[in-house]
Amino acid sequence: MTRASHVPGCSGCPGGARGAPWKEDTARRGVITVTRSERLGAPGELDGLDVYDDGGEKIGGVDEVYLDDRTGRPEWVTVRTGLLGLREHFVPLAGAVREGRRLTVPWPKDFVREAPRPGDTEEYIDAAREGALYAYYGLPEDTVPEDPEGEED
Repeated sequence: MTRASHVPGCSGCPGGARGAPWKEDTARRGVITVTRSERLGAPGELDGLDVYDDGGEKIGGVDEVYLDDRTGRPEWVTVRTGLLGLREHFVPLAGAVREGRRLTVPWPKDFVREAPRPGDTEEYIDAAREGALYAYYGLPEDTVPEDPEGEED
């Protein structure tokens, strides 16, 4: 899994807009990286969505989007939480529903706020770390949403 970074004002970045995720080119099989998804458009379209739990409580906002290289589909996002949005946590998109600028995930807010966090210098997350993320959320490994529910903007 590749951690994307935001490049302020990067006109050459995919999506082109300020804050658009930057793609690190990688040929590693099974590595999740930020790239373009035909189903959802550029990952920047998910960036900034408000994330809610299934009880309607706001968790935070999408910061980074990660795609599975094998399928090209979004698999994980990081969500900024806390009063100032200073904490960031991985959240799988399996079971998520998008409605406009709102993304609802099937986990309670407190559970997401205790989820594993990406490291500051972590460029790649190996299979063991990715397996730990799946285990935390109680999902089988390599769970990729087949067809994200909800409307596409």
